Amino acid sequence: MRAASPATELRAGLTTFMVMAYIIFVNPQILGFAGVPGLEGRGLPFAPTLTVTCLTAGVLSIAMGLWSRYPFALAPGMGLNGVVAFELVAGRGLTWPQAMTIVFLEGAVITLLVLTRFREAMMDAVPLGLKRAISVGIGLFIAFIGFFTSGFVIKPAAGPLPVGLGPIQGLPMAVFVVGFLMTAWLLARRVRGALLFGILLTTAVAIALNGLLAGWQGFPAPAARLPAALVQWPDFSTFGRLDFGVFAALGPVTALLAIFSIMLSDFFDTMGTIIGVGGQGGFLDREGRLPRVNRVLLVDSLGALVGGLANASSNTTYIESAAGVAEGARTGLAAVVVGVLFLAAMFLAPVASVIPAQATAPALILVGFYMMTIAREIPWDDYEEAVPAFVTMLTMPFTWSITNGIGAGFITYAVIKLLNGRARQVHWMVYVASAAFVVYFVLPLLERAVR
Repeated sequence: MRAASPATELRAGLTTFMVMAYIIFVNPQILGFAGVPGLEGRGLPFAPTLTVTCLTAGVLSIAMGLWSRYPFALAPGMGLNGVVAFELVAGRGLTWPQAMTIVFLEGAVITLLVLTRFREAMMDAVPLGLKRAISVGIGLFIAFIGFFTSGFVIKPAAGPLPVGLGPIQGLPMAVFVVGFLMTAWLLARRVRGALLFGILLTTAVAIALNGLLAGWQGFPAPAARLPAALVQWPDFSTFGRLDFGVFAALGPVTALLAIFSIMLSDFFDTMGTIIGVGGQGGFLDREGRLPRVNRVLLVDSLGALVGGLANASSNTTYIESAAGVAEGARTGLAAVVVGVLFLAAMFLAPVASVIPAQATAPALILVGFYMMTIAREIPWDDYEEAVPAFVTMLTMPFTWSITNGIGAGFITYAVIKLLNGRARQVHWMVYVASAAFVVYFVLPLLERAVR
């Protein structure tokens, strides 16, 4: 693996942090049920949740950089935090310590799978065509996240369409459009650090337009503002709260099904991220395998365990690490930089709040562009390989889930090979994973049956 200069690694780490910084505020909002009618007062308090979000992301990203020597950063996983909040707590009536115990136990199981090298063997068993499709699908997913968080793509409140074009008006949309065009221009000019400069320039534009035009000529509320206070002190009051009475609260079978569901999502989300970002960075070998992958998987598995213990939700390897790789990150130094910035954010969170979503969205979209280029390496004339790849790619953004995409691709691949009489060409672990995904997709029916 070719090493980048320290300056490049520092710049790339800063870029990764900027596109991940939203989790500092979004995770406490999700776990706190912010703005959700009927759930006021049932969520975790904002300040301590922000603290443990930054703490776990910081410590685990530094551990990943030092132990694996790859530029993969970790933080509480989006989607998984929603499952914990809205399914386990709001839906099943668990207390927060009980819900976080589910996360903690899921992390312990995945860690055991890593130590027995089962998780590594599963990654190695995935066909190369599916690995490439996972990379492309994650690229589409990242781009879709960028379009959605910017407001350019919205879910219409009424009408038959599931998605649509957002209103092209107002300060946030102006900031996004200007930022995207500037960042794309810098990228086309082959400017080193184009994504980072794009984020910084777009943030500056947002602050300037907010100061000059907010409240005038129909512009809405500020898209970005300078913080009134720069420093806040960490609050660790929720750290370490677990309750193993969850088995009595749910019943043993339902509790085990809940652990299995979260574990499967965590397991394959990380696999997809490692393959996608590793492929973009040129870290994979000719068979699509990542050297030293067990070190990456061990830190990631501990992320779930530590996230549950800290009451921050499961920490996982972030697809936004691709932004740093696109900026030239090739070693663990970039991940260490991300970790240090997250630890600093425990004290300086108001400063990070200056960066609006409209400033990071262009970087995410253009990272998706980078990752799409792998599509040319998929054997499109071999339908046994191409159809599962196609299903994998599209299911990820369309269902807002890396795990759903991988599951749909695995099942499609295994069924086509079986029906074509080529079952022996498929590694037995792919069949095991496909069977697990069948259970995953019908899990709601199973849970209703045992209630």
